Amino acid sequence: MMKTVLINGSPKKRLSVSSYLLGIVGLLVKGEVVKEQVRNSGDYERILNSLVDADNVVFGVPLYVDGVPSHMLAFMKEMEKFCVEKKIRLRLYVVSNGGFIEGSQNKALMQIYENFCKHCDFEWHGGVGIGGGVMLNVMRIMFFAYAGLFVLNTITAGLTAALPIFAEQLFVILFFSCAAILYCLRMGFAVNKGAGYGVKFTRILLPSFLFILAADIFFVIISIFQGGIFRGWLKRK
Repeated sequence: MMKTVLINGSPKKRLSVSSYLLGIVGLLVKGEVVKEQVRNSGDYERILNSLVDADNVVFGVPLYVDGVPSHMLAFMKEMEKFCVEKKIRLRLYVVSNGGFIEGSQNKALMQIYENFCKHCDFEWHGGVGIGGGVMLNVMRIMFFAYAGLFVLNTITAGLTAALPIFAEQLFVILFFSCAAILYCLRMGFAVNKGAGYGVKFTRILLPSFLFILAADIFFVIISIFQGGIFRGWLKRK
């Protein structure tokens, strides 16, 4: 039976886009699927041992300064030594996302993983770089918010009145996210076949000028509460 290890490289404990995208890839992966997350060196031994009898590894990582996050680079060094010593050969895939709306901004990150495969004697099977990762997370949160409102409206106004509104809201969410979802599902098919996926780039389907406006509003709000432009006026000292 084929074994696939999905490695989430986001340092976030919850609601990371990397975890979300890996979850979509994993929907169509058959056989044994092991989900792991790298946050610090305490995770290394457990994850490396899970690779011993694996066939595929799929990394889900955020884009940091046009490259791989530093804590992931540290893990990859240990992974290289471990796999070379144990003579482990894997088929490697990557799904990455960045705050930039252009998916092609992930190109350098893909090159890093391709070079990593050459050092480890892995099969580089490609990946997808996705732009507008923050907005994908917003769309995911909006889905659950709309689902809650749908239940409330169904109770108060009835299913006939609530369903058209929810269907319209769901369509908008799926439209903006559909390219990222489709590419991740296609990667799942490729993993099942052990096939090369190539390197592809996509983005959230929102016009750039609207994305920039929404992102500016979002980050100003975050700055007010977590420091930044207002130096944390409302943050507890």
